[in-house]
Amino acid sequence: MQQDAPRARYAYLGPEGTFTEEALRQVTTQAESDLLPCTDVVTALDMVRRDEADYAVVPIENSVEGGVNATLDTLAAGEPLVIVGEMLEPVTFTLAARPGMTLDTVRRVGTHPHAWAQCRGWAARHLPGAIHVPATSTAAAAALLAGGETAFDASLSSALSVEKYGLQILAAGVADNPHAVTRFVLAARPGLLPEPTGADKTTLMVHLPDNEAGALLNMLEQFATRGVNLSRIESRPIGDSLGRYSFSIDAEGHVAEERVQATLIGLHRVCPTVRFLGSYPRADGQGAHLRPGTHDADFRAAREWVAGLLEHGGIGADGRPVAAPGD
Repeated sequence: MQQDAPRARYAYLGPEGTFTEEALRQVTTQAESDLLPCTDVVTALDMVRRDEADYAVVPIENSVEGGVNATLDTLAAGEPLVIVGEMLEPVTFTLAARPGMTLDTVRRVGTHPHAWAQCRGWAARHLPGAIHVPATSTAAAAALLAGGETAFDASLSSALSVEKYGLQILAAGVADNPHAVTRFVLAARPGLLPEPTGADKTTLMVHLPDNEAGALLNMLEQFATRGVNLSRIESRPIGDSLGRYSFSIDAEGHVAEERVQATLIGLHRVCPTVRFLGSYPRADGQGAHLRPGTHDADFRAAREWVAGLLEHGGIGADGRPVAAPGD
């Protein structure tokens, strides 16, 4: 008798009702997989490292606040993990409280720091004098509020959390920027990479050499000279001493492409540490615009030309000089 295949296990930033859970629903459902809510990003990623989960879904970047440091730093250290997918989730918040509260009685608001940063202006206008009480996630704030023992009067969380925990809505659609989007990634242990689609992204963590003038420019030139555009670059402290930084980078393209491979070779030559964090399809489906000379065929033709020089000493089988590509 044939046994059913084991269900995939997905760790994610919980509890239930987070925006991370909404992003996870783009990938799988409770009916298809085992969904494992975690208290923080580090726990979710470490569950994959310990083989207690097959994948982790965590936030990595917000269009208002930038990179999620906990995710960037956890991916950059420890046993290797790779990103195999990404999801985009529009983000607006719901201000909610236990029954009986009104907007003018709210003095303390519980939510994740990134959520509060995206609602500061709204809070200043509608909740003058209210202060922020940090929570591990927006859903955690809603769950604590529903439980009744909190140091805050209301929570800023997703509409899913408000519904799940039975809170009273005080204001919906709360956001300083109605177009805010959070990017989430699907992380796994190293294995087979997703196939290139023509609309891909490669994520890296790169250290620069110490005390070398122009080191940042030299690193960036490895991308520029091969026609590889960067969609994100952020500095992060390495942590061993003041003034030492690494760079978290998203580059357009897939490691299977010649121009990306040439870039990685260049980085490996000039940078003491280059950590590959995955090549995967872009959530927005936008392909890279390749300038002349950076297509795969251009790199192959150049290699074939050099191979001809080595094989025939610069002279072709017909006795004539080997021409460069385009000659």
